[in-house]
Amino acid sequence: MARKSRTAVLKRQREARKAEKAAAKREKRELRESDASGETQVATEEDLAGYGFPIEEDEPKRRGS
Repeated sequence: MARKSRTAVLKRQREARKAEKAAAKREKRELRESDASGETQVATEEDLAGYGFPIEEDEPKRRGS
């Protein structure tokens, strides 16, 4: 039986890690795309107030035109 060299073993391990990383990236991308395909979420005034953004009662008047 032929003996495996150390470099061949290391190469196989590197290739396996690279394949696992690529598979994980594919899964992540599929998750993001499936989440993005739904409705776009928009923060409500209550959400903004919860984050500390000031909420004006009346609509601000436009300057300029």
